[in-house]
Amino acid sequence: MEASICLSPRYRLDDELPWLEGIDPSRHYWIAVNGDTNLTLAIPGLTVSSISELKQTIREFRALQPGEQMTLARVASTCTIHCVSPNCYAVEDQINNAWVWHLFDQETLDSLLMTAHPDWQCAAKDIELGRKLLMRSFQQAAVTK
Repeated sequence: MEASICLSPRYRLDDELPWLEGIDPSRHYWIAVNGDTNLTLAIPGLTVSSISELKQTIREFRALQPGEQMTLARVASTCTIHCVSPNCYAVEDQINNAWVWHLFDQETLDSLLMTAHPDWQCAAKDIELGRKLLMRSFQQAAVTK
């Protein structure tokens, strides 16, 4: 069986296609892959414990040079950001057991990372996304062999 290839466009804040479904209370970025609302996934976002940690992470992101990467570590998952070229960043994820890169411009990814600010609150409609993620976790095996 051949592995499917999924190409992702570069997501921008001013896109014509609505790709950002929302950001849940736990800072997962819900995106519709290629604008397809039937293929929505939650990318683990940045969480911090202090303003100084947020500032340090933002500085690290803004200092990335082409070919460099940084990892956002969470308790149960990680998110790796790759600097592909100036103003083009990739966030890796799996779709149908295939690794793909979702491409973002700097302004968009910077805005997503800023939601880690301790005073940030998600939109009321996005609370349901957090519930959806919780339900997904209940459907997964807790232990693997």
